Amino acid sequence: MNKRDQDPKKALVRRPPSTRYEVGYAKPPEHTRFQPGRSGNPAGRRKGSKNKLKLPALNEERLKSIVLDEAYRTISINDANRQVSIPMARAVVRSLAVNAAKGNQRAQRLFTELLASVERDNKRAHDEWVMTAIDYKVEWERELERQKALGIVAPAPLPHPDAIVIDIKTGTVRVNGPMTKEDKVVWDRLRQRKHQCDQEICHLEELLRKEPDCSYRQIVLDEIDHEKRLKVMIAKTIPD
Repeated sequence: MNKRDQDPKKALVRRPPSTRYEVGYAKPPEHTRFQPGRSGNPAGRRKGSKNKLKLPALNEERLKSIVLDEAYRTISINDANRQVSIPMARAVVRSLAVNAAKGNQRAQRLFTELLASVERDNKRAHDEWVMTAIDYKVEWERELERQKALGIVAPAPLPHPDAIVIDIKTGTVRVNGPMTKEDKVVWDRLRQRKHQCDQEICHLEELLRKEPDCSYRQIVLDEIDHEKRLKVMIAKTIPD
C-alpha cells in the first residue's frame, strides 16, 4: 500500500470504481447517496417545533411595531404620469387628500378632522415649549441673582438663561448657546477658533501694510479671505 492509499483525506475524495453507474448532473456517486430505508435525519424533527410561536416579552408591544413597520414601508404609486416611491402612510394620506379635493364628502370630513388634530397637537406642543422656556429662564435668573448676592460660586447652568431668547410677539424661542456639556465643548472650541480668525486676519493685514509690494501678496490675500469665510461660518453656528 502506497502513501496515497494511506492518506484518509485522499481516500475520501477518491471515487469507487464502477462500470455500471455514470456520475454526472443529478447523479451523485453511489457511496454518497442516501441508502434505501435509512433517514437522512435519524433524530427527526422535535415534537411541536413546527408550530411553536415566539411570544413577545412582557414589555414588548409587537403589534405597534408591526403597524409602524407597515406605515413606513416604501411602496410605488403612480403620480403625475410617473411612478414614485413613498411610505405607505404618506400614500394613504395623499389618496385621502386627492379624494377630498375631487369632492368626496366623506374624504373631505376625514381629511379636515385629521388636519385639525395635527394642527391642534402642534399648537399644544409649541405652547408647552414656550412656557417651559419662560419658566426655565425666570427661575434660573432668580437663582443666579441669589448666588451672586450670597457670594456662591457654582457652575453655570446649561443652557444659560441669557442664551434663551423669547419673542413674545411671534411666540418663538431661540437658544443662542450650548444645551449640554458636549455642546459646550464644541462651542468653546469654535469660539476659540473664531478668536484665532480675528487674530490671523489682523496679523495678515498688518503684514500687507508693512510690505504692500511683497511677492507673496496674493497668497496673503487668499489666506485673509479664507479666514474671513471661516469666521462667517462659525458665526452662523454659534451666534454672538
